[in-house]
Amino acid sequence: MRRNNYDRNRDYPHPSYDASEDFLREARGDRGYYGGGRYSGSGELSTAQFNLLIGVILLFGLFLNYLMAKYCTEYFININPVVLIIGYLVLGFVGIGISNTSDNPFISFIGYLMVVVPTGVLISIFVVGEEGAVILNAILTTIGVTVVMIIAGQVFPGVFMSMGRALVVALSALIVVEIIMLIAGWSEPGFVDIIAAIIFSGLIGYDWAIAQSRPHTVDGAVDACAGLYLDVINLFLRIESSSSRRRK
Repeated sequence: MRRNNYDRNRDYPHPSYDASEDFLREARGDRGYYGGGRYSGSGELSTAQFNLLIGVILLFGLFLNYLMAKYCTEYFININPVVLIIGYLVLGFVGIGISNTSDNPFISFIGYLMVVVPTGVLISIFVVGEEGAVILNAILTTIGVTVVMIIAGQVFPGVFMSMGRALVVALSALIVVEIIMLIAGWSEPGFVDIIAAIIFSGLIGYDWAIAQSRPHTVDGAVDACAGLYLDVINLFLRIESSSSRRRK
């Protein structure tokens, strides 16, 4: 998005004017408005409250995945792989659709859970038999990278929003390459995990910047979490896979 030139005659309330704040106001149609016209002030949260709520919802999903992996893995490994993959894809897409289209935070949260639960099933199976040290290292690294990218997305929203198309193209190309390698029966080189980790790190910053342009409401916070959750989970899986390869 290209911003219009500033009005040189405009008086700003403080000489330390922050252009990134103006960028976010323009992206969401000025603070307190949704879509540039419909006021959503009745449920408005402060920026700190909004971001805190996003963090709580994300942590809830990740903690739920931890509980699933700890107590339910033996049940998950007996699920038919075809049923598992189809169920994951269907529930995931439907959940994201529900979360993004509903204005009711409770309904949006159900959509979020429809993404979190099937993803947790796959994670539980993925980490079976993996060394605890590898998993712990992947968790700590994921936390560190996520925090850094969230801060970067908060401080430089315009930079990450401008990277959105490139990140989507890179992720799409990566998926196509991995599908071709899977069909051809080729082993995946280790650098693919590193490239994927870089892409998902960028997507965390991008999705966080996008989240800041949403209405600062409870529903807006829930809606922002599905994409951020998938970014964080995929980053963890790629780091875990890369660490596991180096130990073999």
